[in-house]
Amino acid sequence: MTGFLSSNKRTPTGNKSISTVCTELAEIQVRGELGHAIADIVLTYSPKDLQKMKVNFSNKVDSLSPDYKNELEKSIAIYLDGTYQTIRLMNQQGSFATLQGPVFKQAPEYWMMVADNCSDSDNPTTRLRILKFLLSGFCMFVQEIPGHPVGMPFPGGDKVEIIDGVYYCPVRTKTHDVDAALCPFCPAEQTPEIGYLKPPIKGSKHRKQEYIKNIYDYHHFNG
Repeated sequence: MTGFLSSNKRTPTGNKSISTVCTELAEIQVRGELGHAIADIVLTYSPKDLQKMKVNFSNKVDSLSPDYKNELEKSIAIYLDGTYQTIRLMNQQGSFATLQGPVFKQAPEYWMMVADNCSDSDNPTTRLRILKFLLSGFCMFVQEIPGHPVGMPFPGGDKVEIIDGVYYCPVRTKTHDVDAALCPFCPAEQTPEIGYLKPPIKGSKHRKQEYIKNIYDYHHFNG
């Protein structure tokens, strides 16, 4: 079996396989301990790796309309750079020691999903793929924020939002049939199908009609 995420710079996990590392991450029950374990791996990557991820993502969405593609690229770039820097700073400042709360119960299943979707190989694609899952796992289980960043747009104009301290995602319950989807493990709530907590910004016609109906039924004409 090949070494875990082999590269010119060895990771702290030595020759452990991806499946072994994911099993170890799945067994961690304290948020700070999980954050430290993720940081040990993530910080073996460089900003050049993040740049490569951005290029790969840009190529992947090349068929989208220019405006939508540009918005997606900006959202993902901020997410990748921001999460990486957050991990670096928290590790440097010893912040993980303060996070003594329990890890979400969905975490073990998430890491097993990661193991199933990342082969134990030395190719660059797998190195970057596991990094993506590590960053998302950090967000969801250490920071307890959505795996898709706030402001990330989806077709139709809907976005991941935070309202009164609650995260909402328009696709939270929509992708359970996708093997590698983050959604089943995400702490966000599903954006309501009927009605909005605030008027939809650039929402589809259907979404705007739902908001108007909600205001009519439950706010302006509730007797």
